[in-house]
Amino acid sequence: MIRDLLFPVIYGLVIFLAGMKLMEAALARLAGPLLTRSLHKATSTPLKGLIASSLLSALLQSSTAVTVLTIGMVNAGLLTYARTLGIILGSNIGTCLTTELIGLQISSMAAPLLVVSLCMWAAAVILGELPSQGSRIADARRRFSTPLQFFCLAVAGFAMVLWGIAVMQSIGPALQSSDLFRWFLNHAATSALWGLAAGACLTAMLHSSAAVIGMAMGLASSGVMPPELGIAVVLGANIGTCVTAVIAAIGGSASGKFVAGSHVVLNVGGALLFLPFIQPLQSLSAWIGGGPAAQLAHAQTIFNVVCSLGVLPLCYLPVWTRLEKRLQA
Repeated sequence: MIRDLLFPVIYGLVIFLAGMKLMEAALARLAGPLLTRSLHKATSTPLKGLIASSLLSALLQSSTAVTVLTIGMVNAGLLTYARTLGIILGSNIGTCLTTELIGLQISSMAAPLLVVSLCMWAAAVILGELPSQGSRIADARRRFSTPLQFFCLAVAGFAMVLWGIAVMQSIGPALQSSDLFRWFLNHAATSALWGLAAGACLTAMLHSSAAVIGMAMGLASSGVMPPELGIAVVLGANIGTCVTAVIAAIGGSASGKFVAGSHVVLNVGGALLFLPFIQPLQSLSAWIGGGPAAQLAHAQTIFNVVCSLGVLPLCYLPVWTRLEKRLQA
């Protein structure tokens, strides 16, 4: 039983996390300079910061990367605390793209997608290294081949994410017959706090809400986990992801700590606010369409969009500017 459960979970999780890191690193090389410039320039208002952060988080596929970079820029004095409020809200929206793509249930495409992307990457590498008679032609070829290489690696990373989900999904039958999981389901049926706590703890340990949500989506699609419990795990994952930002703020400036604190307040407050409404959230997600996995992806998107847009008007209050001046005094 342990072999049937533990090995596929560890194996699938390693593939999933490796794919996420590969995708994140490749996209960071493509969008890295744009990320720094945009976060610095497009934060004149909270709304502009939200839009820029949403787009860049979607490009990087990591709200944590954007939040940690924002804390670093605040600690370095490149951004003021008041200008980061929109960034914090937008980073949660942009990262929903990953779960929505996973929710399409295209894991059967993982192998061909991985093969094609790696072949294209190899072709792009060869193209960039081919000898040429003129330096202009060589420079133009490199300018074309280098972004193509990173794009292909990003696609390969996404294919690995799909592959990891498929591997973790294979534990469904063994997990369904497990006494420990039945005990968990019985307790979770009495209170959604069990699912919330499970999602928060797992995400805090793995430092990846996408991995935990992907695991829950895999279990939900195999019929092992009810969608309502999966949504509770999704809400908990949004709490657990705050740990990385808190760690990044340790030893930093007071403004940096306030950025991390704002991230915690938004995610924890939003999760607790949504917790009593899991059933309506599941019904709305089911109405949008898709199977159980897609419902969890939709719930994640609804949660982050509603929380971010709901808090956005508060970012325009003058109290944040006064607080920033007090911190600098």
